[in-house]
Amino acid sequence: MTTSTTFKRTKTATQVLIVDDAPLVRRELRTLLSLTGELDIVGEASNGLEAIQQVEALQPDVVLMDLEMPVMDGYEATQQIKARHPACRVVALTVHSYDEAHKKALQAGVDAFIVKGTPLEKIVQSITE
Repeated sequence: MTTSTTFKRTKTATQVLIVDDAPLVRRELRTLLSLTGELDIVGEASNGLEAIQQVEALQPDVVLMDLEMPVMDGYEATQQIKARHPACRVVALTVHSYDEAHKKALQAGVDAFIVKGTPLEKIVQSITE
């Protein structure tokens, strides 16, 4: 069973793919980020493997990536996405604020690192930079 979702695209906003294994987190992020008017949520994925498939299909500008997920984690997915689509930005969004997670994420190729619970304005800023 797949849990990836595709949404209608607009041309003016930054196109974002949300990747998180928690459906509630994906729904809340989609709702909040859509309200900013700066971002176009083009799809969702529940694990790293789905994220890679969605990036191939949707060509988003940015992937908002959870790092700890089943099937394939965000670290491996980031490495594969950046290898195939170097212009696609990956913003890690995780509960892990410790230095080792940050270092591992940067080594995987993430462009920005955000801890869950960060104010919405900072998340949007990290996505649109």
